[in-house]
Amino acid sequence: MPGAVRARLQLRARLYALIREFFAARAVLEVETPMLSAAANTDPNIESFHTDFSGHIDAGARARWLRSSPEYPLKRLLAAGSGDCYELGRVFRNGEAGARHNPEFTLLEWYRIAWDQRRLADEVIELVQAALALVGRGARIEVLSYAELFARELGLDAHRASDAELRVALGDRQVDPAGLTRDDWLDLLLGHRIQPRLPADQITVLHDYPASQCALARVLPGDPPLAARFEVYLGTQELANGYHELNDAAEQRRRFAADNRTRLARGLAELPVDERLLAALDALPDCAGVALGVDRLLMALAGCASIAEVLAVPFSQA
Repeated sequence: MPGAVRARLQLRARLYALIREFFAARAVLEVETPMLSAAANTDPNIESFHTDFSGHIDAGARARWLRSSPEYPLKRLLAAGSGDCYELGRVFRNGEAGARHNPEFTLLEWYRIAWDQRRLADEVIELVQAALALVGRGARIEVLSYAELFARELGLDAHRASDAELRVALGDRQVDPAGLTRDDWLDLLLGHRIQPRLPADQITVLHDYPASQCALARVLPGDPPLAARFEVYLGTQELANGYHELNDAAEQRRRFAADNRTRLARGLAELPVDERLLAALDALPDCAGVALGVDRLLMALAGCASIAEVLAVPFSQA
């Protein structure tokens, strides 16, 4: 085994130990939830792997989806009274392979009761700084809103610019506009024009996303309304995505239905929503949650350009 490969395996083990020590010191409970579910992630931008259970029908639904996140069962635990909790484990997303994506990857997801998204973002910064210290590094911090970042980098009002203005701002990037929504154009600008400019050795926290990008976050009233959501970047690497969590089952059901309508419009399969989550959601305590990509954090720690470099066995060789 080449020395560099062994060193990265050791770094992963040290990072896992640090994560567990970090949360143990804060009395956040480690839990384990199922990787296979009878419900799927309806997000139109995520494709889940699926399989069929061949055992007795009384054991449960035959169609099963590999989780793209442990979010739904973790929220059910929170609603049942688990208290602050986290899970460190493997998740799966079909079709996602490249320098920053492996179809099977490690996600750290945690929830803090009676916290909002701003307080949780501060804890993410603490964890990332502790991880950087493993390799003798640190990072400066910048916290700004989605609107502030777009105004500074592109001279655009992210909330009010027309779709035509967003297209022009993409410059010479060749993109087929068919079927693209306003949020698609914003994502393209963030991913292709802004993210590559983020300074190395800086933790950037981006908050107050457009309400249309709320996903499972609460919407903050105002003009314009904003999603109670944040993302954390280390250099140009997107590491974490967090929310002040929605705990309104009726509203969440509407969002799942909207996801499925978008999926059908794109020629994708309509997927079963998580009825068990919806049944528990009104009992979800006021909380904030975040998911952090561990492999991407390792890439940043080890100075690697490809996710394959920090995996024991990448997808192409599995």
